[in-house]
Amino acid sequence: MSFYEQKILPYIIDFACSAGPMMKLRAKLVPNAKGQVLEVGMGSGVNLSLYDVDQVEKVYGLEPSHGMRLRAQKNLDASNVEVDWLDLPGELIPLEDNSVDTVLLTFTLCTIPDWLKALQQMKRVLKPDGQLLFLEHGLSPDDSVASWQNKLTPMWRKMFGGCHLNRSTSECLETAGFTIESLENFYLDGGPKFASYMAMGKAHIAS
Repeated sequence: MSFYEQKILPYIIDFACSAGPMMKLRAKLVPNAKGQVLEVGMGSGVNLSLYDVDQVEKVYGLEPSHGMRLRAQKNLDASNVEVDWLDLPGELIPLEDNSVDTVLLTFTLCTIPDWLKALQQMKRVLKPDGQLLFLEHGLSPDDSVASWQNKLTPMWRKMFGGCHLNRSTSECLETAGFTIESLENFYLDGGPKFASYMAMGKAHIAS
């Protein structure tokens, strides 16, 4: 892992993903988590203060970046939620089948190389009546914005840890075998449109 990936990139991502508008969105979604929770791409642990401690039994934090795990220590120390680190890539989740009640994805799906395999792993560990909560940025339905997303993604991926601007969250979830229960799509105020088309909602395993 390069110096940039370990020391600089975690700071950039943490700063961008924990800005005020992002935290307001997280605060709408994360308290809906319950039971045994798998948070994929826990990053620096910015969601930890948002969990409802009366609803959550334990959080399994999947985060392959050593730099991010180091940045998470402060939030771990301040958290009232029990956290177990899972130190493996998102495509290989070291949990039993049907073992978690909630999967949480916040600004993570865009960076996973094999997103389909990763989502299938999430589906494997999620209980049949469990929920997948998601807050992601991705492909815009506006042709002009999507065109820029497609053009910029190759460069963007190299600069920002594999992040894709042009992944459709809903299409990825449905392809992997999830049914979307609720979905909000919108542009985040104040950000460039190519990087601020949001998808927030809840999904469950398709019957």
